[in-house]
Formats: sequence, C-alpha cells, structure tokens
Amino acid sequence: MAAASESLRGELAAALDRRFGDADGLAAAAPHHALGGLTALATHRVIRGYSDRPVDPALVRLLCAAALSAPSKSDMQARDLIVVTEAATRERLVELCGKDHWMPSAPVWIVACGNHRRQRQIHEWRGPEFVNDHLDAFFNASVDAAIVLGWFVAAAETAGLGCCPISQIRNHPREVSELLGLPDRVFPVAGLTLGWPANAGVLSPRLPLAATVHHERFDDGSIRELVDGYDRRRHAMMPYRRQRDVARFGEATLYGWSEDKARQYAEPQRADFGAYVRAQGFKLD
Repeated sequence: MAAASESLRGELAAALDRRFGDADGLAAAAPHHALGGLTALATHRVIRGYSDRPVDPALVRLLCAAALSAPSKSDMQARDLIVVTEAATRERLVELCGKDHWMPSAPVWIVACGNHRRQRQIHEWRGPEFVNDHLDAFFNASVDAAIVLGWFVAAAETAGLGCCPISQIRNHPREVSELLGLPDRVFPVAGLTLGWPANAGVLSPRLPLAATVHHERFDDGSIRELVDGYDRRRHAMMPYRRQRDVARFGEATLYGWSEDKARQYAEPQRADFGAYVRAQGFKLD
C-alpha cells in the first residue's frame, strides 16, 4: 500500500513538473487519501480521436448527473446539457465546428448551454416581477454552464472516457440553436466530444504558477519574463506543428505560446456573438 502511494505521489509530482515547471515539492502536500483524485486532475489530457467502441447511454446519463451536481450560483441551476448521439446531428455539428479530421470519430457530443429561460418562467408562474434584466443574467448562466462542463470532463475521465471541449460551437450560434432547438434565453457555451480514447492524448504545459496564482493581491509585475520563459519551455517540450498565417506575419525563429495567441487573435472571431446573445433575449448592459 505504501509503495502504491509513493508511486502515485511520484506520478503527481511528474505531472505537475511537466505542466507548470515551478511546482517542485507540491506533490508532498497531497494528503494520502487525496492522491488518486489530485493525480487524475493533474494528468488530464485532451483526447482528439476515439475508438469505435460504443458508449453506454446509461453511463452518459450518469456522467450528466455527476456534472450537474456541480456548484451553481445561488442554486439557480441556470445550465443544461444536451446529449447528441444521432449521426446526422453529429455530422452537422462537425461541419459547424470546422470539420477537424478527428471530430467525426466521437460517438457522443455534449453541448453545455446557459439557460436563463427557466428563471423567467418561474417569475411567470409565481408572480414576482423579474427586475434583473442586465448582463448578470447572461454571466450567471454562462458561468454555471462552464462549471458543469469542467465537472463533466472530470467525471468522464474518472470513468476512463476521453473528451475535448469545442469552443467552435459558438462560431455559428444561430445555426447551432436551430439544430438543437434552443429557445430564447438558452445559448450554447461549449461543445464536448466524448468517447473511448483511441490515443493517449497530450499533457499540455501550462503557464507557470508564478504567473497565474496570486496571493492577497493581483500582481503581474514579472509577467513578461514569465511568459517568455514559458514560451521557451513549451517550445522545447511540445513545439507547435505549424505557425499561423506565415504569409502575413513571417516565420518566427521561436514560435511560442504567446506568438501563437497573438496571431490567433489578430483575426476577427465571433464578432457577431453579442448580437446573437441579444437576439436570444439577453440585455448586456
């Protein structure tokens, strides 16, 4: 038992080191009873590619139940999950999300939705006027859906399944809404592919903890140096397979995370999402 625990602690330490680069000694702080859970979270890998093994619908429903057990703002429960297994609907989602070559292999898609419709219905049923028609309504539903999405990933990985979040589902939100029958004040936050992994996935390095964990007050006084160091570390460990828009920006000698993100957001993306959200009945003031 002790040997197994030490092995797990070693796995946790290795994952944290690869992930952050400045997590030396943190694994020692893990309580014995929490080693399994913390290691599972630290070793999370996005899976892009699935076997043809079917996923039991009862298991998917169980994962939904586990995910929907997540915290919710003021117990409003302003989030829903849509399970998509029909081939034609999955094919259309793949088209709307960019047709990445691996997407069709996912036997199940989950779409996490913000749902503020239910709150408005409650006011209609019970009588008190709804007087909070502003940005917070949209924000609360978005955050609730995002939390559930994260819990679903954790639950799926606990069961041995693999996932990949799909933000591209917001590229064509009107078409997605029509496809999934989303009414007013219900909107897609993210998609999620789900299936039995056909590969091991990749444990992606993250920004160092020094850049993203703050104590007492926010402090980014050293952020430039920390990002530069992260760029070099990530390039050495997991270089990008291609550089974005070389014709426009040229070939970078060191193409790191910050260069990739700068190029990615030098192109307009989802500029019409605000108009879509307003058309769904939200006020964003």
